[in-house]
Amino acid sequence: MVNKLFTTITKMHDHLERDLKLIADAHDDPIKIAEESLSTIDLSIRELKKLINLTTFEGIGEEIHFFKNVKPLFISKYIYFMKVLSIVSSVPHSSAKTLKKYYENEWEKLKKYHSENADFYNYYRRNATYMDHKYFVRNSFDLKMKLSFNLYNFDENFTTSHCHQVAHVLANDLLEVFLRKESEKEFNVMIKKEEHLTVLKWSASKVALIELAYALHQSNCFNGGNIEFSEIMRSFEKTLDIDLGNYYKTVTEIKDRKNGRTKFLHRLSDNLDQHFKNVDDEI
Repeated sequence: MVNKLFTTITKMHDHLERDLKLIADAHDDPIKIAEESLSTIDLSIRELKKLINLTTFEGIGEEIHFFKNVKPLFISKYIYFMKVLSIVSSVPHSSAKTLKKYYENEWEKLKKYHSENADFYNYYRRNATYMDHKYFVRNSFDLKMKLSFNLYNFDENFTTSHCHQVAHVLANDLLEVFLRKESEKEFNVMIKKEEHLTVLKWSASKVALIELAYALHQSNCFNGGNIEFSEIMRSFEKTLDIDLGNYYKTVTEIKDRKNGRTKFLHRLSDNLDQHFKNVDDEI
């Protein structure tokens, strides 16, 4: 659909796209990009709203086209950057596992919105038109339809019952791409940070480590005691990059010692006690 009005709006949208690209190219910080983008989009939407308030559509077809296909292009960008700002400003600077869970939660929010609005998604994705006269014409909504709670807070000259939902659909499409890229990027950064942590290397004997691990296991120090000794040992081997061999045989040998079964544990106790005595002497 081409006429003077839509030609003008197309130019406005092209200009907005160029401005957003310039902002994205000028910054690396996603928070800065989102904030500046929101300000730019806000000005563009205000300009669009002013234009529509001075315009009389040349028929219901034009009105439907604007509210179904044109206005959501602008509003979706605003919604998208609002969500981006909320997400990136709340990213937990913690472990890769915590970060993964954070982004999974954001994915769940998208899935929930899709599920709650499945009927409209289906209508819009199929390019259906049989409800357009209700969805995308001002003041033509049916109170029996599922409507936004904020419907009466919107400018009725610039809003229909479902134009905002189209904008949400488009924004969520953009957000899916963003979440995929950002979660991969952040996760890789966290993994690299974890990889650069100081590597712990067990420098006492393997027998000493098995004695310590078995003592911890017998004291229910891991998972409240609800874990097999073999699982604990596999974790020790993986974490410390060490092969502990037949540790059950070693435990038997420790049990059969003639002169003190817990030599390493006693040594730990003696060394720690001596350390505290030395500290006390220095005070």
